[in-house]
Amino acid sequence: MTVAILGGGLTGVTLARLLKEKGEDIIVLERESRIGGLCRSKIEDGFTFDIGGSHIIFSRDTEVLDFMRDVLKENKDERNRNTKIFFKGRYVKYPFENGLYQLPPEDCFFCINEFVKNLIAIEKGEVDEPENFRDWIYYTFGKGIAESYMVPYNEKIWNYPTEEMSMHWMEGRIPRPPVEDIIKSAIGIETEGYTHQSVFSYPVKGGIEALVREIADPLKEDIKTGFEIKSVKKTPAGFIISNGTEEIACESCISTIPVQALIRCLDDIPENVRNAVNALKFNSIACVGIGVKGEMSDISWLYIPQKEAGRFNRISFPSNYSTEVAPEDCSSVLAEITFNDGDEVSKMTDDEIAEHCVDGLCEMGIIPSKEKVVYTTVERFEYAYVVYDINYLKNIKIVTDFFSKSGIDLVGRFSEFEYINMDGCIRHVFDYINKK
Repeated sequence: MTVAILGGGLTGVTLARLLKEKGEDIIVLERESRIGGLCRSKIEDGFTFDIGGSHIIFSRDTEVLDFMRDVLKENKDERNRNTKIFFKGRYVKYPFENGLYQLPPEDCFFCINEFVKNLIAIEKGEVDEPENFRDWIYYTFGKGIAESYMVPYNEKIWNYPTEEMSMHWMEGRIPRPPVEDIIKSAIGIETEGYTHQSVFSYPVKGGIEALVREIADPLKEDIKTGFEIKSVKKTPAGFIISNGTEEIACESCISTIPVQALIRCLDDIPENVRNAVNALKFNSIACVGIGVKGEMSDISWLYIPQKEAGRFNRISFPSNYSTEVAPEDCSSVLAEITFNDGDEVSKMTDDEIAEHCVDGLCEMGIIPSKEKVVYTTVERFEYAYVVYDINYLKNIKIVTDFFSKSGIDLVGRFSEFEYINMDGCIRHVFDYINKK
């Protein structure tokens, strides 16, 4: 049976590999000239940047982690996480609640006092159950941590008001910090959060795209790039998929492309389904790679909640992940800015975005001076993050109910429309294969 997989990103090539190993006849159809999706990397002038945002290899899921590490063979290295939050000119330990002792004294008191007050109020039944993401942040961390870090950072990365976001997705993603850890953190006793990230892997050469390419290695004859899907038509024998000039016949179809792109290829979509898909929220990303002469920080990645520092919400240091991603005597930094069509960032040119990031990072002291900058690149992706707005659960149910009867299976971040990381994408593939 021929299985057509729409999209050649991480999810698509992993699906194709595992289905082929099970004996299926597969074809992967990818719009771009090369595979990878958000996991593509750019190699130029001796620098390697992950152009869909900073990616590292880690997971609580040992089966998925072993798969990623095994696929890379010898092309991987391990690093100890050194992650910080930039707060009032200070580098605070990540996660924020584990670094309270590094805050200015008045901010440390504000955070721990409000955390304890909130905890007591909850136990006395004086705090209403949260109804949205913003409520959840205050309910979980108290006013101090909420207003110092959690709310400003999340509104920066999601580019969306937290009070208009659903809280359903937080379960199991961010735990309530233990009281003893908060107290220890406030007085300077070391505590650790997110220990599954404490050691991570990364390809020595090729950036994160090396992972996708190794997964796709057995599929050289099964991937068709430069194939922009224009129509998907159901037939008695399966499906006919066309790019407008060429048709591909298949018995089965799996989509890993954004569901918004998929419905544009289908006929006779009910109005309520089309409206539900169009109502799903997401944001875009601009990734700015900057090459710098000399050494920079030994930080792995840095979160920047304050708007005053710049529009970027996170910066990472690829040259701290591998010795092979920057020329000798050079370092690299990758800045990420989320935006939406029509906002100020979307109207900026690439040069303006690069200059904004360089200026901001110089002001922060990350880059010693503009004269040290020897390379910049800007890449934009329309689909970057799924945003869980208040109406998400209602809309996604309409979408999934429709596609469950369509014969087209949805797998992956923007096809299922779920905020899942690389390991989550692979786990969804494993689960899909196991159900077949």
